[in-house]
Amino acid sequence: GFGAVYKALDTSTGQQVAVKIMSLKEEMSEELAANEILAMRDNRHPNIVTYLDSYLVDAELWLAMEFMDGGTLSDVLRAVYLEEEQIGTVCRECLQGLRFLHSRQVIHRDIKSSNILVGTDGSVKLGDFGLCAQLSPGHSKRSSSVSTPSWTAPEVVRGEAYGPKVDIWSLGIMGLEMVEGEAPYQREARRRVFELIERNGPPKLQNPRHHSALLRDVLRCCLQGEDDRHWSAQELLQHPFVTSGNPASSLAALIISAKQVQEDWR
Repeated sequence: GFGAVYKALDTSTGQQVAVKIMSLKEEMSEELAANEILAMRDNRHPNIVTYLDSYLVDAELWLAMEFMDGGTLSDVLRAVYLEEEQIGTVCRECLQGLRFLHSRQVIHRDIKSSNILVGTDGSVKLGDFGLCAQLSPGHSKRSSSVSTPSWTAPEVVRGEAYGPKVDIWSLGIMGLEMVEGEAPYQREARRRVFELIERNGPPKLQNPRHHSALLRDVLRCCLQGEDDRHWSAQELLQHPFVTSGNPASSLAALIISAKQVQEDWR
Protein backbone atom coordinates (compact mmCIF):
# COMPACT_ATOMS: atom_id res chain seq x y z
CA GLY A 1 0.00 0.00 0.00
CA PHE A 2 0.92 3.67 0.37
CA GLY A 3 3.41 3.89 3.23
CA ALA A 4 5.78 1.70 5.23
CA VAL A 5 4.50 -0.42 8.13
CA TYR A 6 6.49 -0.81 11.36
CA LYS A 7 6.07 -2.94 14.47
CA ALA A 8 5.76 -0.81 17.62
CA LEU A 9 4.99 -1.19 21.32
CA ASP A 10 2.00 0.50 22.95
CA THR A 11 3.60 1.46 26.26
CA SER A 12 0.23 2.02 27.94
CA THR A 13 -0.93 -1.57 27.33
CA GLY A 14 2.34 -3.43 26.64
CA GLN A 15 0.83 -4.71 23.39
CA GLN A 16 2.57 -4.89 20.03
CA VAL A 17 0.88 -2.76 17.37
CA ALA A 18 1.48 -2.07 13.68
CA VAL A 19 2.09 1.54 12.65
CA LYS A 20 1.72 2.61 9.03
CA ILE A 21 3.54 5.86 8.26
CA MET A 22 2.21 7.79 5.27
CA SER A 23 3.84 10.91 3.85
CA LEU A 24 1.36 13.70 3.17
CA LYS A 25 3.68 15.56 0.79
CA GLU A 26 2.62 13.92 -2.46
CA GLU A 27 -0.46 14.91 -4.39
CA MET A 28 -3.52 12.79 -3.45
CA SER A 29 -1.69 11.37 -0.40
CA GLU A 30 -3.87 13.25 2.10
CA GLU A 31 -7.03 11.92 0.45
CA LEU A 32 -5.68 8.35 0.39
CA ALA A 33 -4.59 8.51 4.03
CA ALA A 34 -7.94 9.93 5.17
CA ASN A 35 -9.73 7.33 3.06
CA GLU A 36 -7.86 4.49 4.78
CA ILE A 37 -8.39 5.81 8.29
CA LEU A 38 -12.12 6.42 7.82
CA ALA A 39 -12.65 3.03 6.19
CA MET A 40 -10.90 1.16 9.00
CA ARG A 41 -12.40 3.26 11.80
CA ASP A 42 -15.97 2.96 10.51
CA ASN A 43 -15.92 -0.72 9.51
CA ARG A 44 -15.06 -2.89 12.49
CA HIS A 45 -15.39 -6.63 11.93
CA PRO A 46 -13.54 -9.80 13.07
CA ASN A 47 -12.18 -10.23 9.52
CA ILE A 48 -10.93 -6.64 9.15
CA VAL A 49 -7.70 -5.41 10.74
CA THR A 50 -8.65 -3.31 13.78
CA TYR A 51 -8.01 0.44 13.70
CA LEU A 52 -6.53 1.76 16.96
CA ASP A 53 -5.60 5.41 16.48
CA SER A 54 -3.94 7.94 14.17
CA TYR A 55 -1.49 10.78 14.73
CA LEU A 56 -0.21 13.69 12.66
CA VAL A 57 3.59 13.86 13.00
CA ASP A 58 5.10 16.73 10.99
CA ALA A 59 4.20 15.96 7.33
CA GLU A 60 3.35 12.33 8.09
CA LEU A 61 0.23 10.52 9.20
CA TRP A 62 0.84 7.60 11.57
CA LEU A 63 -1.92 4.97 11.52
CA ALA A 64 -1.87 2.56 14.48
CA MET A 65 -3.65 -0.77 14.03
CA GLU A 66 -3.59 -4.25 15.47
CA PHE A 67 -0.38 -6.20 14.82
CA MET A 68 -0.93 -9.44 12.88
CA ASP A 69 1.95 -11.69 13.91
CA GLY A 70 1.70 -14.07 10.93
CA GLY A 71 2.45 -11.35 8.36
CA THR A 72 0.61 -11.36 5.04
CA LEU A 73 -0.96 -14.20 3.08
CA SER A 74 1.65 -13.39 0.44
CA ASP A 75 4.40 -14.24 2.97
CA VAL A 76 2.64 -17.53 3.73
CA LEU A 77 2.34 -18.44 0.02
CA ARG A 78 6.06 -17.87 -0.51
CA ALA A 79 6.90 -20.27 2.30
CA VAL A 80 4.37 -23.13 2.23
CA TYR A 81 1.87 -24.91 0.00
CA LEU A 82 -1.85 -24.64 0.80
CA GLU A 83 -4.19 -27.62 0.59
CA GLU A 84 -7.63 -27.07 -0.93
CA GLU A 85 -9.31 -27.21 2.49
CA GLN A 86 -7.02 -24.42 3.71
CA ILE A 87 -7.74 -22.36 0.59
CA GLY A 88 -11.47 -22.77 1.29
CA THR A 89 -10.96 -21.59 4.87
CA VAL A 90 -8.99 -18.50 3.78
CA CYS A 91 -11.67 -17.71 1.17
CA ARG A 92 -14.44 -17.99 3.78
CA GLU A 93 -12.69 -15.62 6.20
CA CYS A 94 -12.07 -13.07 3.42
CA LEU A 95 -15.64 -13.39 2.16
CA GLN A 96 -17.03 -12.72 5.65
CA GLY A 97 -15.10 -9.45 5.67
CA LEU A 98 -16.20 -8.62 2.12
CA ARG A 99 -19.86 -9.42 2.82
CA PHE A 100 -19.72 -6.94 5.72
CA LEU A 101 -18.00 -4.23 3.64
CA HIS A 102 -20.34 -4.70 0.67
CA SER A 103 -23.40 -4.55 2.95
CA ARG A 104 -22.11 -1.13 4.00
CA GLN A 105 -21.57 -0.10 0.35
CA VAL A 106 -17.78 -0.16 0.63
CA ILE A 107 -15.59 -1.59 -2.17
CA HIS A 108 -12.10 -2.59 -1.04
CA ARG A 109 -10.66 -2.37 -4.60
CA ASP A 110 -7.28 -3.93 -3.77
CA ILE A 111 -7.91 -7.52 -2.68
CA LYS A 112 -4.69 -9.55 -3.13
CA SER A 113 -2.55 -11.78 -0.93
CA SER A 114 -0.24 -8.97 0.21
CA ASN A 115 -3.27 -7.11 1.63
CA ILE A 116 -4.60 -10.08 3.60
CA LEU A 117 -3.13 -10.23 7.11
CA VAL A 118 -2.86 -13.43 9.14
CA GLY A 119 -2.22 -14.31 12.77
CA THR A 120 -0.51 -17.33 14.32
CA ASP A 121 -3.89 -18.10 15.92
CA GLY A 122 -5.22 -18.74 12.39
CA SER A 123 -7.03 -15.42 12.02
CA VAL A 124 -7.39 -13.97 8.51
CA LYS A 125 -8.22 -10.28 8.04
CA LEU A 126 -8.57 -7.74 5.24
CA GLY A 127 -6.05 -4.91 5.43
CA ASP A 128 -4.79 -1.92 3.45
CA PHE A 129 -7.86 0.22 2.78
CA GLY A 130 -6.00 3.01 0.95
CA LEU A 131 -7.86 2.40 -2.33
CA CYS A 132 -11.32 1.59 -0.98
CA ALA A 133 -14.40 3.44 -2.19
CA GLN A 134 -17.55 4.33 -0.29
CA LEU A 135 -20.65 4.16 -2.48
CA SER A 136 -23.67 6.35 -1.77
CA PRO A 137 -27.33 6.22 -2.87
CA GLY A 138 -26.53 8.63 -5.71
CA HIS A 139 -23.34 6.81 -6.68
CA SER A 140 -23.92 3.05 -6.58
CA LYS A 141 -21.11 2.44 -9.09
CA ARG A 142 -17.52 3.61 -9.61
CA SER A 143 -15.51 3.91 -12.82
CA SER A 144 -11.96 4.86 -11.75
CA SER A 145 -9.15 2.32 -12.27
CA VAL A 146 -6.98 2.09 -9.16
CA SER A 147 -6.35 -1.56 -8.28
CA THR A 148 -3.24 -3.70 -8.81
CA PRO A 149 -3.15 -4.87 -12.49
CA SER A 150 -3.05 -8.68 -12.13
CA TRP A 151 -6.03 -8.65 -9.76
CA THR A 152 -8.13 -6.13 -11.72
CA ALA A 153 -11.59 -7.08 -13.02
CA PRO A 154 -12.28 -6.71 -16.78
CA GLU A 155 -14.99 -4.08 -16.31
CA VAL A 156 -12.46 -1.90 -14.45
CA VAL A 157 -9.92 -2.38 -17.26
CA ARG A 158 -12.57 -1.30 -19.78
CA GLY A 159 -13.35 1.84 -17.80
CA GLU A 160 -16.94 0.76 -17.20
CA ALA A 161 -18.95 1.56 -14.09
CA TYR A 162 -18.55 -1.16 -11.47
CA GLY A 163 -19.81 -2.12 -8.04
CA PRO A 164 -18.65 -4.20 -5.05
CA LYS A 165 -18.42 -7.40 -7.09
CA VAL A 166 -15.05 -6.31 -8.54
CA ASP A 167 -13.68 -7.47 -5.16
CA ILE A 168 -15.03 -10.94 -5.97
CA TRP A 169 -13.01 -11.06 -9.21
CA SER A 170 -9.90 -10.06 -7.24
CA LEU A 171 -10.66 -12.79 -4.70
CA GLY A 172 -10.88 -15.30 -7.57
CA ILE A 173 -7.46 -14.18 -8.81
CA MET A 174 -6.19 -14.58 -5.25
CA GLY A 175 -7.67 -18.09 -5.30
CA LEU A 176 -5.56 -18.85 -8.38
CA GLU A 177 -2.60 -17.30 -6.57
CA MET A 178 -3.14 -19.65 -3.59
CA VAL A 179 -3.20 -22.64 -5.94
CA GLU A 180 -0.43 -21.69 -8.39
CA GLY A 181 1.85 -19.67 -6.10
CA GLU A 182 1.45 -16.43 -8.07
CA ALA A 183 -1.28 -14.45 -9.80
CA PRO A 184 -1.78 -14.73 -13.58
CA TYR A 185 0.38 -12.25 -15.55
CA GLN A 186 2.04 -11.12 -12.31
CA ARG A 187 5.40 -10.66 -14.05
CA GLU A 188 3.97 -8.62 -16.94
CA ALA A 189 4.00 -4.81 -17.29
CA ARG A 190 0.80 -2.99 -16.29
CA ARG A 191 -0.39 -2.21 -19.84
CA ARG A 192 0.40 -5.76 -21.00
CA VAL A 193 -1.62 -7.21 -18.08
CA PHE A 194 -4.66 -5.17 -19.12
CA GLU A 195 -4.25 -6.31 -22.75
CA LEU A 196 -4.08 -9.97 -21.70
CA ILE A 197 -7.11 -9.73 -19.37
CA GLU A 198 -9.12 -8.00 -22.10
CA ARG A 199 -8.08 -10.43 -24.84
CA ASN A 200 -8.07 -13.76 -22.99
CA GLY A 201 -10.97 -13.29 -20.58
CA PRO A 202 -11.00 -15.02 -17.19
CA PRO A 203 -7.66 -16.69 -16.31
CA LYS A 204 -7.78 -20.45 -15.70
CA LEU A 205 -5.91 -23.05 -13.67
CA GLN A 206 -2.77 -24.31 -15.40
CA ASN A 207 -3.62 -27.95 -14.64
CA PRO A 208 -7.37 -28.11 -13.90
CA ARG A 209 -7.42 -31.92 -13.68
CA HIS A 210 -5.10 -31.75 -10.66
CA HIS A 211 -7.79 -29.96 -8.66
CA SER A 212 -11.27 -30.77 -7.38
CA ALA A 213 -14.45 -29.91 -9.25
CA LEU A 214 -15.52 -27.72 -6.30
CA LEU A 215 -12.35 -25.62 -6.46
CA ARG A 216 -12.70 -25.22 -10.22
CA ASP A 217 -16.34 -24.19 -9.79
CA VAL A 218 -15.76 -21.61 -7.05
CA LEU A 219 -13.07 -19.97 -9.21
CA ARG A 220 -15.51 -19.96 -12.16
CA CYS A 221 -18.13 -18.25 -9.96
CA CYS A 222 -15.64 -15.52 -8.97
CA LEU A 223 -14.10 -15.02 -12.40
CA GLN A 224 -17.09 -14.18 -14.57
CA GLY A 225 -16.44 -11.76 -17.42
CA GLU A 226 -19.12 -9.24 -16.39
CA ASP A 227 -19.64 -7.50 -13.04
CA ASP A 228 -23.30 -8.54 -12.80
CA ARG A 229 -22.38 -12.20 -13.31
CA HIS A 230 -19.79 -12.48 -10.51
CA TRP A 231 -21.34 -14.17 -7.51
CA SER A 232 -21.83 -11.97 -4.44
CA ALA A 233 -19.91 -12.53 -1.20
CA GLN A 234 -23.14 -13.76 0.40
CA GLU A 235 -23.70 -16.32 -2.40
CA LEU A 236 -20.10 -17.52 -2.30
CA LEU A 237 -20.29 -18.06 1.46
CA GLN A 238 -22.89 -20.75 0.65
CA HIS A 239 -20.75 -22.44 -2.01
CA PRO A 240 -19.78 -26.03 -0.99
CA PHE A 241 -16.06 -25.33 -1.50
CA VAL A 242 -16.27 -22.49 1.03
CA THR A 243 -18.63 -24.17 3.51
CA SER A 244 -16.38 -27.26 3.63
CA GLY A 245 -13.52 -25.20 5.11
CA ASN A 246 -12.44 -25.77 8.72
CA PRO A 247 -12.50 -23.23 11.59
CA ALA A 248 -9.94 -20.43 11.13
CA SER A 249 -7.94 -21.83 14.08
CA SER A 250 -7.09 -24.81 11.85
CA LEU A 251 -4.79 -22.48 9.86
CA ALA A 252 -2.62 -21.76 12.93
CA ALA A 253 -0.14 -24.61 12.34
CA LEU A 254 0.27 -23.63 8.67
CA ILE A 255 0.89 -19.95 9.51
CA ILE A 256 3.35 -20.82 12.29
CA SER A 257 5.16 -23.20 9.91
CA ALA A 258 5.34 -20.48 7.21
CA LYS A 259 6.74 -18.03 9.75
CA GLN A 260 9.41 -20.55 10.78
CA VAL A 261 10.42 -21.12 7.14
CA GLN A 262 10.78 -17.36 6.63
CA GLU A 263 12.90 -17.03 9.79
CA ASP A 264 15.13 -19.89 8.59
CA TRP A 265 15.64 -18.03 5.29
CA ARG A 266 16.98 -15.05 7.22
